[in-house]
Amino acid sequence: MSNELRVILMGRDVELRVISLIVRCRTIADEVVFLDLGSNDETVELASEFDCPVINYNGEMETSKIVSFLQESNLDEIATTLLIHITSQWKLRDLPLTANRARDNWDLHISVKGTGNEKVNPEEIILSSVEFNHLVITPDGMQAMANLGPLGTAMDLPDDLRVRVVGSTSQVNVPQQESLATASRFAQLFYWMLESKHPLFLFGVPGIVLFVLGYKLSGNVVDTFDELNSTSIGVTLSVIAMTMIGLFAMMVAIILYIMGKQAEQIQSQYDWKSKD
Repeated sequence: MSNELRVILMGRDVELRVISLIVRCRTIADEVVFLDLGSNDETVELASEFDCPVINYNGEMETSKIVSFLQESNLDEIATTLLIHITSQWKLRDLPLTANRARDNWDLHISVKGTGNEKVNPEEIILSSVEFNHLVITPDGMQAMANLGPLGTAMDLPDDLRVRVVGSTSQVNVPQQESLATASRFAQLFYWMLESKHPLFLFGVPGIVLFVLGYKLSGNVVDTFDELNSTSIGVTLSVIAMTMIGLFAMMVAIILYIMGKQAEQIQSQYDWKSKD
């Protein structure tokens, strides 16, 4: 248990990001848990589908309340827990920097929410009521937080506890590794295509039919009309459009088929559905 890390993702209504977050966090942590703050979309369903434990939390966003809730939950004790509050400002590229805090051997490391780049004075931060962007905590840190008074600060914690309270820092550009689910606004459509497993059938067969009909009709149309008028132009354009739509549908089918195979390889690599 000495080096084990649990990442707890806190958020709501993040259905377009939750898969990416879970997959990326599994590359750095031994366990990933999603703490749902009251989602109204399919966030919980998607997280559960990828075998990520989901815990519902409807309490206040104060540090002490969240820590107490986790202590009373059925989660097994682990060496280090990293809680990340997923908001619209938090990006996936921030994960490596956030994860580094969990490797620095802190018993309690809090990034205070809403401070910007201002310098934080630990003596002025009331730990029980402060909200955080991320929180690194060990079992000793949890116990210390549980024993801390309602107006306690970092200075009131035991001297042998490794504690750091910092403000929110500006974003640092680091190499990005965005997953397929966040790289496109059509993530839901693509996910449906992967679930259907029939892109060649859904797009390929209609595409072939339209392309063949358009190609066959194009020769007959040219031979049928003896003069150029609005009717002949309209029919000709319709045939050309039919041919192009068929060609485009076949291309889409092939592209989706290839992307589906690549996604299956990624799924197999990260072992999304059967991680030990």
